[in-house]
Amino acid sequence: MKSTTLCLITTVLIFASLMAAQQTPDPQLLQEINRIPAIDDHTHVPKVVTAGEKDDDYDALPCAPLEPTADPTMVRPENPLFLQAWKELYGYAYDDKSPDHMRELLARRQAVQREQGAKFPSWVLDKLNIRFMLANRIAMGPGLAPPRFVWVPYDDALLLPLNNQQLASENPDRKFFFAREEMLLRRYLQRAGLDKVPTNLNDYVARVILPTLQHQKEAGAVAIKFEAAYLRTLDFGEADHSKAAQIYARYAGAGVPPKPDYLQLQDVLFREIARAAGKLGLVVHIHTGAGCGGYFHIAGSDPGLLDSVLDDPSLRQTKFVLLHGGSGPYSKVTAFLLGKPNAYADFSEQDWMLSPRALSAVIRDWLEWYPEKVMFGTDLYPGNSPAYDWDSIGYMIATSGRRALALALTGMMQDGEISRARALQLAHMVLFENAARLYGLPHGEGQAGK
Repeated sequence: MKSTTLCLITTVLIFASLMAAQQTPDPQLLQEINRIPAIDDHTHVPKVVTAGEKDDDYDALPCAPLEPTADPTMVRPENPLFLQAWKELYGYAYDDKSPDHMRELLARRQAVQREQGAKFPSWVLDKLNIRFMLANRIAMGPGLAPPRFVWVPYDDALLLPLNNQQLASENPDRKFFFAREEMLLRRYLQRAGLDKVPTNLNDYVARVILPTLQHQKEAGAVAIKFEAAYLRTLDFGEADHSKAAQIYARYAGAGVPPKPDYLQLQDVLFREIARAAGKLGLVVHIHTGAGCGGYFHIAGSDPGLLDSVLDDPSLRQTKFVLLHGGSGPYSKVTAFLLGKPNAYADFSEQDWMLSPRALSAVIRDWLEWYPEKVMFGTDLYPGNSPAYDWDSIGYMIATSGRRALALALTGMMQDGEISRARALQLAHMVLFENAARLYGLPHGEGQAGK
């Protein structure tokens, strides 16, 4: 009896020890991971603005004007990583947030911004140990110069050449979002020398879509971005081109297209854009998984809905990145989709929605499937106050993401799946090499210690 009890206690202790070890990253590995300069695959980094100026280009569909919803726990002010961010960025000397100490913090941040001027965003990147940052923006601006900042423009507006009245009426969020997209389409039309869309589909593709993509490529874009899940489902079906042309011709001048007809046209336009992007060497980014706003339709953001796109033979030369990796309920779906030759994913957004421990399970799952398809990203964005702005938010997210990666690799080492050398190799791949290869960015910058 005593022997059985002792064996049971020993087994429990061993199991508890293993569980505890997997909940703590290997210290040496974490140190190495923190030293690797990263490529941030997805951000909404703001430009440097003058007094009284507003940056309205950091997102085609900004969330701030929507009906307020609660922030996830990880990005609330009580997260202790914000204190760590202030200490690392601005030498904050306190462990509290008293009004006097916060005024001191803001004064120091303002002083750094004045000292750095247009170099402030690059200064922040150095603090975050990020070599290159992909900037999802309508347009770039002061402080966001290449090669450190790489442009990823938005092209959902190109899917919406007709009257959007019916689609916009579905909920208050979409009313705002469609107004934003219509504004962006007008900009694209003006650049093409047009005051309205052409009267037939082929002309729209030739005179609006193709010149817009060409301009974006020439302006330095390495990818284009779709936030379509905020406007419709990601089920871009195999619509008939001739029928789409008839729908376009009928409603290009006047009238409101029925929703089923408009979606068929969008299905064709999405494939036209993705096909043209691939020929230009532009990667296609697609928002998948959880989104902002109280009306967001999560089922419509399932990356599995993109099967027919990823399997389209005419799109196999186009590379697709499943931004956020189906954050929320669809990370497992993403793991499987990475087996498709044209599919990649980053864990941006997840590293501010999830704790490092929870995110580590997602990252480990992906690494056990297709590690060469996994990329680091933060999804950093402008905050609501100077103390909790993109610099501190970015530090918090990047720190959580690196720790989650270290936890995932530690568990794989402890379970005998990989060696320490392979763990470090995978870390370099996730943080730098996979993205560098995908976008044609300079290699050799991701070595630890540089």
